[in-house]
Amino acid sequence: MNSKFEALPFQTRFFTRGTTILAVIAGLGVAGYVYRLIFGLEAATNLSNEYPWGIWKTINVVAGVALAAAGFTTAAVADIFHRERYHVLVRPAILTALLGYTFAVIGLIADLGRYYNIWHPIIPSMWQGDSVLFEVGMCVMMYLCVLYIEFLPTVVERYKNRVHLPGPLSYLNPIVESLLDVCERYLVRFISLFIIAGVVLSCLHQSSLGALMLVAPTKMHPIWNSPISPILFLLSAIAVGFPMLIFELILISRTFHRPPEIPLLKQVARYVPVLLGAYLAVRIGDLTLRELWPYVLNGSFEAYAFIFEIGAGVIIPLILLSHERIRRSADGLLVSVILVILGVVVNRVNVFLVAYKPLDTSASYFPSLIEIAVTVGLISTLVLIYRFFVVKLPVIPRPCEQPALSHDRSQPFVRQLKGE
Repeated sequence: MNSKFEALPFQTRFFTRGTTILAVIAGLGVAGYVYRLIFGLEAATNLSNEYPWGIWKTINVVAGVALAAAGFTTAAVADIFHRERYHVLVRPAILTALLGYTFAVIGLIADLGRYYNIWHPIIPSMWQGDSVLFEVGMCVMMYLCVLYIEFLPTVVERYKNRVHLPGPLSYLNPIVESLLDVCERYLVRFISLFIIAGVVLSCLHQSSLGALMLVAPTKMHPIWNSPISPILFLLSAIAVGFPMLIFELILISRTFHRPPEIPLLKQVARYVPVLLGAYLAVRIGDLTLRELWPYVLNGSFEAYAFIFEIGAGVIIPLILLSHERIRRSADGLLVSVILVILGVVVNRVNVFLVAYKPLDTSASYFPSLIEIAVTVGLISTLVLIYRFFVVKLPVIPRPCEQPALSHDRSQPFVRQLKGE
């Protein structure tokens, strides 16, 4: 880690007015989730044989996994390509990926008809090598394990020699300390292998998610029914990794009343136009080679959905982030990265909902109140747990020396962190 930075937990109260509101929303989502598990999909959702996948699969799983790509993109840049100045961003990026994938699995359980059979892919006799979903499931399962291993050094740093379990649990103190000692002593030797494995697994399943809808070519709108859909999904996931990280760090800085580390975020933001440009070039080339521009310009709902996806989510932020003045501004960065995130979410919605048309053209789908409550509830719960981690664990980098803070409203809080 760069000597200019250190990561410390934010020693502040967890509940505020905002977190209380989020907790209420999360509670409603949990109630809807439990209702679905007890009474089934038909009672809780508007899914049907014609529309078997709704917003749970589209937003909770496919879009959520894409937005969690900050983990493997940041780890690849910092640890594989040895850009050491970005190493301070690895911990928040890994936490983003860890929680994103965890909640994607939780969302997937709600979406599965027989959710109690989710463990079947780990049984070799039940493997199906011809299934795209099998490959996605195996990669996500293995990558989630890798993410928890990659996050262990943060836990070790916080609790090594500080384990004080209360009451009857106190007999576990030496056992937990021994486990932390083993992790500290041996994990560092193999952490690079886990980082490489995480990057490989992420690339595999991010691309495979793009192949899911290729199994229904007669039901897909030509704009999104591309044979290179796996490549497009992978490129868009890579492009949204840094924007998601920037988005979180700026929001955290405002939540905890501390200045954002703009010089570092500005350097990271320089990569985003290049990545967006690569995605845009491949997308335009695909449309051109398949002669689909008439579909883009025919004035249909699908055409407008695609134009919004590319215009608002790719072209505008590409232009904005190409300007140094925008990258130097916290507000400019925030608006730009929100557009990138919105573009990826809209792309996943377009592919899985807008582009998909069942053979029964009279069928339609709109999410039920329980579907919406569960989705919003899962997002709220994720935010609450993210806040818990950054309050309790050394995740977020903080400049050790920053004189400019003397005139900033965050100065009392910084002194609190230093123990003054």
